[in-house]
Amino acid sequence: MTNPLRAEVVRLYKNLLHLGREYPKGGDYFRDRLRAAFAKNRSVEDPQQIRALITRGEFVARELEALYYLRKYRAMKKRYYED
Repeated sequence: MTNPLRAEVVRLYKNLLHLGREYPKGGDYFRDRLRAAFAKNRSVEDPQQIRALITRGEFVARELEALYYLRKYRAMKKRYYED
C-alpha cells in the first residue's frame, strides 16, 4: 500500500538535496545529515505526523534559502562598500 504523501516527501527530499549542494560545510556533509534525518523518520505512517514532518522540512528549506540570500547580500555589500 503506497502512501498518498509519498510524492510530497520525495519532492521535499529532492528540493533539500538540491539546496544542500551549496551548504557551507559541503554538500557531502549536508547529504549525509539529510539522509539520516529521512531514515530516522522512515517508520512514521500516521498522515498527520508525516504532514508535520513535511512542514518542518519546508521550514528548513526556507531557512537554507535565507542563509544563501544572506551570503549573497554580504558578498555584494563587501564588493560595493568599504568598511
